[in-house]
Amino acid sequence: MNQHATAFKPSLRLIDATMIVAGSMIGSGIFIVSTDIVRNVGSAGWLIVVWVLSGIMTVVAAISYGEMSGMFPRAGGQYVYLKEAFNPLFGFLYGWSSFTVIQTATIAAVAVAFSRFTAYIVPGVGETVFLFSLGNFHISAAQILAIALIIFLTYTNTRGIRGGKIIQTTFTSVKLFSLFGLIVLGFLVVKHNFWDENWQTGFHAVQLEKSAGSFVKNGNWFPISGTILIGAIAASMVGSLFSSDAWNNVTFIAAEIKNPKRNIGLSLFFGTLTVCIIYIVTNLMYLYVLPLHEIAFPGGDRVAVAASNAIFGKAGAVIIAAMIMVSTFGCNNGLILAGARVYYTMAKDGLFFRKSGILNKKAVPEWALWAQAIVASLLCLSGGYNDLLDMIAFVVVIFYVLTIIGIFVLRKTRPEMSRPYKAYGYPFLPALYICMGCIFCIFLIIFKPVYTLWGLGIVLAGIPVYFITIQARKTNHRSNEF
Repeated sequence: MNQHATAFKPSLRLIDATMIVAGSMIGSGIFIVSTDIVRNVGSAGWLIVVWVLSGIMTVVAAISYGEMSGMFPRAGGQYVYLKEAFNPLFGFLYGWSSFTVIQTATIAAVAVAFSRFTAYIVPGVGETVFLFSLGNFHISAAQILAIALIIFLTYTNTRGIRGGKIIQTTFTSVKLFSLFGLIVLGFLVVKHNFWDENWQTGFHAVQLEKSAGSFVKNGNWFPISGTILIGAIAASMVGSLFSSDAWNNVTFIAAEIKNPKRNIGLSLFFGTLTVCIIYIVTNLMYLYVLPLHEIAFPGGDRVAVAASNAIFGKAGAVIIAAMIMVSTFGCNNGLILAGARVYYTMAKDGLFFRKSGILNKKAVPEWALWAQAIVASLLCLSGGYNDLLDMIAFVVVIFYVLTIIGIFVLRKTRPEMSRPYKAYGYPFLPALYICMGCIFCIFLIIFKPVYTLWGLGIVLAGIPVYFITIQARKTNHRSNEF
């Protein structure tokens, strides 16, 4: 009896694909990162501008990807697009970066966020509860819970696409409804609002003085403009872009979507537009219920908890913790479900572990799922997942820019190919994203060089790995001929 499927089963509808886009985007970022944005730009106007710019970049990139998804509606998504537009090396570098940092580090960061907020309800799983210590190395209950979450969701997804689809649709629906409810209640229920007070800051950008390399609560604010302002916006967008990322995960599972040439492009547009609008309105709600200084310095740097406390009183922390648990649970399910499909396609091309290219009897790449889980779990133990955000954002935007450049390349090199869905606003909107993405990366290197250069180093480290892999494949092929 055959224990392995030979192909993916197209079983996801447009609504399922849209839920994967939205569910993968909404994790913990929207509940946290506005704090750092306000510390960088210091005004209500620029807080909203940062989220609007991130939304524009996200939606423009998503609708540009729609053209690629119609041309190459198969598993692997961005890996396939880069390989077809340029050459296999570019595709491999994306897959390599995804396995070593983009997908796996994001899974780890979201899992740890789940643990952190679970500790609001169950203090015994907090980050200060150490289960093992060896010198300066500690393993906390929060890290173990994060790993347990990754293992559970990985196991669920090895049982077939149907279970992952049910989890994704259910949890995404709940968190969209919860966020919408929080926004509405914020505007309707809060006893005292700070709207007029906060908007007095307008677009007068100010930045907090730094001391010993960190922001000080009682420090002095000073006006910023020009290059410093652009740098502050770029640094701020690390968080907002990270919060808006992972929308492209739906392209990884193209082979499992019904009518992918139509539905992937539509799901990218509907999913990203919905989430970006919700993010902007959520920040408007923060400005309504909290003074700007409290957005910059909420207790524990958790702005959503402060807002929820203002709306619901003492129960606010528990309510928002439950919302983030639901949000991060669903987000990680989407990340885990989609990521392994990239490694499956790479393995089929002879560029990844051979077992990653085998489907189990449920028609999912089980070995690739578990390999991804192991790397993500190790990153949970590293304790450095917060520092990885700069690196993730930098690497992700580099590959987004390259992929959108690929649209221009393919329009010239393969004009005869069927394009059931063309990039809206071509060539202006795709070119706008390329310019914005390059500016973002340049200023990130200038203002946050340490982790961005580490990210670039990880990408470049994939070049010798690629040629070693190619040589090994040639050697094995020669051996099989004799």
